[in-house]
Amino acid sequence: MSKKYFGTDGIRGCVGVYPITPDFMLKLGWAAGMAFRKMGACKVLVGKDTRISGYMFESALEAGLTSAGADVMLLGPMPTPAIAYLSRTFQAEAGIVISASHNPHDDNGIKFFSGKGTKLPDELELMIEELLDAPMTVVESSKIGKVSRINDASGRYIEFCKSSVPTGTSFSGLKVVIDCAHGATYKVAPSVFRELGADVVVLSAQPNGLNINDNCGSTHMGQLQAAVLAEHADLGIAFDGDGDRVLMVDHTGAIVDGDELLYIIARDLHERGKLQGGVVGTLMSNLGLELALAELSIPFIRANVGDRYVIAELLERNWLVGGENSGHIVCFNHTTTGDAIIAALQVLMALKARNEGLAQTRQALRKCPQVLINVRFGGGENPLEHPAVKEASARVTQAMAGRGRVLLRKSGTEPLVRVMVEGEDEAQVRSYAEELAKLVTEVSA
Repeated sequence: MSKKYFGTDGIRGCVGVYPITPDFMLKLGWAAGMAFRKMGACKVLVGKDTRISGYMFESALEAGLTSAGADVMLLGPMPTPAIAYLSRTFQAEAGIVISASHNPHDDNGIKFFSGKGTKLPDELELMIEELLDAPMTVVESSKIGKVSRINDASGRYIEFCKSSVPTGTSFSGLKVVIDCAHGATYKVAPSVFRELGADVVVLSAQPNGLNINDNCGSTHMGQLQAAVLAEHADLGIAFDGDGDRVLMVDHTGAIVDGDELLYIIARDLHERGKLQGGVVGTLMSNLGLELALAELSIPFIRANVGDRYVIAELLERNWLVGGENSGHIVCFNHTTTGDAIIAALQVLMALKARNEGLAQTRQALRKCPQVLINVRFGGGENPLEHPAVKEASARVTQAMAGRGRVLLRKSGTEPLVRVMVEGEDEAQVRSYAEELAKLVTEVSA
């Protein structure tokens, strides 16, 4: 059975547009509550980011869950990985996050975690899907769920993040600018770094429900780059709206992306003999990451784009570290899902161990030029299956002789074909990408 509602990252849509509407959220809460109750006594944690629709959806979800007999514990605005952690801490059957991550304020969505802080198993998602299409019934009044609020959720999560570095660690003397994207990290992130001794300058930590990710955070790095230079800071850290992605800026104002941060973390673990296996990237990870890891004899494999696929590969291989160039980084030696604050702390620990700045440390990875062209098509026959496209892709791949690669893939959310070519020569890479994009356009006409 294919999934009608669940995507690779939960359920997502625009406010007022199917499927994310208050009535759908009510039904989703009921369906999830009924499914979770089959596991016995049911306690569900609910958190959200700072977008204004979260208030409306939280109320609808709460009503649906309690109508199914589930007890609800409200966390308020908290990073997505905090809900994963607190679901384990409170021994809940599940955790639910109301968030659209790095998207604008007028989008919203739902992410689910199991009681172990991991993605829901497929069979449970399928059960929820079936119940969403079933008539909604309410349990008898004596079995209606209760609602409570966890008032110390922020403090618990702050301490958890700090526990990911050795006791006694101090970042005294380090000046850091933090961009919270007016999102879910606005309370906890500054406290974590300050309590570990850093001199912290905070940006975008005044959410009003409408400004989440608005020209700030990890999707808009200009503000952070300017602040790092103006403050003469050692580095800058940018989070996305729900706190599961992180990018950085070095003291020169240069952006340090997820591939580079992943390399810094993996190399540090490798040098300390704690890496356990290799590293999982994605189809979009820069070839330079693969080559730099190979120089250290660290295995590297590529998963499909999406944190679900990265996590699945890590679990299958019993590896610890993986991530995406967008800044979604998983450190299984500390937590169960991508966590931006914890990933940032691991980078700072690696810098401290080497007594280096971020600009110096990142030089060990030489990124290859990568050109990405989006080609719109009508949604009919898949242009990637056209013989001419296949032949051209194979020819370009062969011409780069193992020092470059071609990736053609359809977008999962838009009628686009993404044409990506990377290699060592930028002019050659751009020429190949434009050639392939032109061909895809022609066969799509």
